[in-house]
Amino acid sequence: MSQPVEPFTLSIPVGGTDHVLGPGAARVVVVEYGDFECPSCGQAYPAVKQLLRHFEHRVRFAYRHFPLIEVHPYAQLAAEAAEAAGAQQRFWQMHDALFEHQSQLKAKDLHRYAEGFGLDLERFDYELGDQVYRQRVNEHVEGGRLSGVRFTPTFFVDGSIVDVSFGLDRLFAAVQARLSSDVR
Repeated sequence: MSQPVEPFTLSIPVGGTDHVLGPGAARVVVVEYGDFECPSCGQAYPAVKQLLRHFEHRVRFAYRHFPLIEVHPYAQLAAEAAEAAGAQQRFWQMHDALFEHQSQLKAKDLHRYAEGFGLDLERFDYELGDQVYRQRVNEHVEGGRLSGVRFTPTFFVDGSIVDVSFGLDRLFAAVQARLSSDVR
């Protein structure tokens, strides 16, 4: 007789190195493993913004990289560009630009976005060219794999995976259920 399958849980808790939106004391923590070139992630992007507006001050959101390099040739570079922007306090601006321009993720496009945010372009270009953030992105991927991530987007609500394959309304429902429960 086989053992019951355990639901996947977040292997690495949200910490000081994560890019987060929302208050540290929020009652619910949502983590997304995403790929900037993934069409499904692009569709989820406005829904996540809506979720954060709807549950304002009650949800903390962390974004982690999970570039599917086998099918998305620019995903890795885009993830590294987001990290390079993050090193200059512009992660969320780059995050938004990458999702809003998913078909424009070549190096010249990333440079143009960085320029628009007023980043130190010499530093940005050097860090991208030298793959300074490759290890950090790879650590996100490894943490995702340990958590059971196989595709993007994958969401966790308070450490438990939420199946959004039939719609992002399940993510909203999972957050609402956590907020409605006395557990925490």
